[in-house]
Amino acid sequence: MLQTLQRSKTPSGTAYIDRGSGDEILVLLHGVGMRIEAWWPQIERLSTRHRIIAVDLPGHGSSTPLMGRPDLSDFVTWFGGVIEELELGVINVAGHSMGALIATGMAATAPERLSRIALLNGVYRRTAEARQAVEARADEIFTGAFDREAPLGRWFAADEANTEAYCLVRSLLQQVDAGGYAAAYRAFATGDMLYCDCWPAVTIPALFLTGDGDPNSTPEMARDMAKAARNGKARVIEGHRHMVNLTAPDEVTAALADWLTWTARRGGRNA
Repeated sequence: MLQTLQRSKTPSGTAYIDRGSGDEILVLLHGVGMRIEAWWPQIERLSTRHRIIAVDLPGHGSSTPLMGRPDLSDFVTWFGGVIEELELGVINVAGHSMGALIATGMAATAPERLSRIALLNGVYRRTAEARQAVEARADEIFTGAFDREAPLGRWFAADEANTEAYCLVRSLLQQVDAGGYAAAYRAFATGDMLYCDCWPAVTIPALFLTGDGDPNSTPEMARDMAKAARNGKARVIEGHRHMVNLTAPDEVTAALADWLTWTARRGGRNA
């Protein structure tokens, strides 16, 4: 099992790690219930050529939770504050799941802070049925009925139950703070429509990556976002589901390394 990574903290209480060096700064945002360690394959490999900063979301890992009942816009404001506190300037951002929604919010509200954006297993315009299901789960979690095993059935195929990736994710879910999880999940459940119309105005290189078997962050969602974005590409990893950066680390890391070389083309798409 992967050991806990040593963290630093911003003045406002966000835990982060800062690895590597280079002209390109890549900030990694994990999903609900996870923490920095969920990005370990990408941190280890991409930090050999780039400066990699990974953060614990509020109420996750060692980060201070947000006050009250935050919505997605509060998480976006939080992320903007992290960029300012760390004096990062213009960054690349890759977000997974909830992290993808936060990254989208930054592209919508402060595009001048980003040079590239990558969404891994991002949701986009859920169907009414899917929205009802995820909001019902959010309501249940907020009552304290938090089944820490339930996400595993959605995130992994049955034959992955004994893999290292499965065991890591299961361990992280067991450790996550219930209140932090509930707050982030509610924002995740109710936030997919908040910034979804931003993509036609987003001109930076944008990667939309998911697994072909992800039932909630589907290949169709990735392709639709890529079509809507000015410089978007979709990448679907065959044979994988929601935790694709852990179950297909070589393919995902290679895709991110390639994305970090893209340049925007006015009025067109990346080659």
